[in-house]
Amino acid sequence: MLDAAMTEQNPNSGYLTGQLLVAMPAMSDPRFERSVIYICAHSEDGAMGLVINRELDSITFPDLLEQIGIETTPPENAIRILFGGPVEQSRGFVLHSADYKLDGTLEVDGGIALTASIDILKAIAEGDGPAQRLLALGYAGWGPGQLEGEIQQNGWLHAPADHDLIFGLELETRWNESLARIGISPSALSGQAGHA
Repeated sequence: MLDAAMTEQNPNSGYLTGQLLVAMPAMSDPRFERSVIYICAHSEDGAMGLVINRELDSITFPDLLEQIGIETTPPENAIRILFGGPVEQSRGFVLHSADYKLDGTLEVDGGIALTASIDILKAIAEGDGPAQRLLALGYAGWGPGQLEGEIQQNGWLHAPADHDLIFGLELETRWNESLARIGISPSALSGQAGHA
C-alpha cells in the first residue's frame, strides 16, 4: 500500500498525508475509539495510517526482538509498542524523525518518515537509529473514497500533526491535545456534530 502513487501528491490536493485523524466521540468501531491516527499516505487509491495513542500490552520490545531473532541483551533503547491498526498486525512500522533513512524509508511530511524493516529495529536496539520514533504493529487502511466517506459521516476530524504531539506527549493525552489544537473541547462534541 505504500507505493509511489500514494506519496507523490500536490499539497493542495485535499489529501491528508502528514495530518492526524482524530476519532469523534461517537466512533462506533471499538478498535478506533478515541484514536489519533497519523496519515502516512493518502491519495485517490486510498489511505494508510498508524494509530499513535494506543499501547499494546501483549508484547514488549525485548520480546519482539527475541521473536524476530535480534540478539541485543538488554536492548539499549526499549520502546513501547503501539497498536498501529487492525491490518497486518504482525507487521511492524517505525514512524520516526527524518534524521534516519534506509532503503525503503518513506518520507511522509514535515521531517517525519516511515520505515518497515528489521534493520531499523536492530539500530534502535543497539542505541542508534532515529532521534524520535515510535513502533507500531499493524496499520489502519482505507480503500478508494472510504476515508472521505467516514469523514463525511462524522467519524473523524482531521488536525495538523507536529513532532511534539506524535513523539513527545504521553499517549493518554494525544486525543485531547489533538482536539485542542483545532480549537475543540471534547465536551463540545457529540455523535451528531459536523466536521469542523
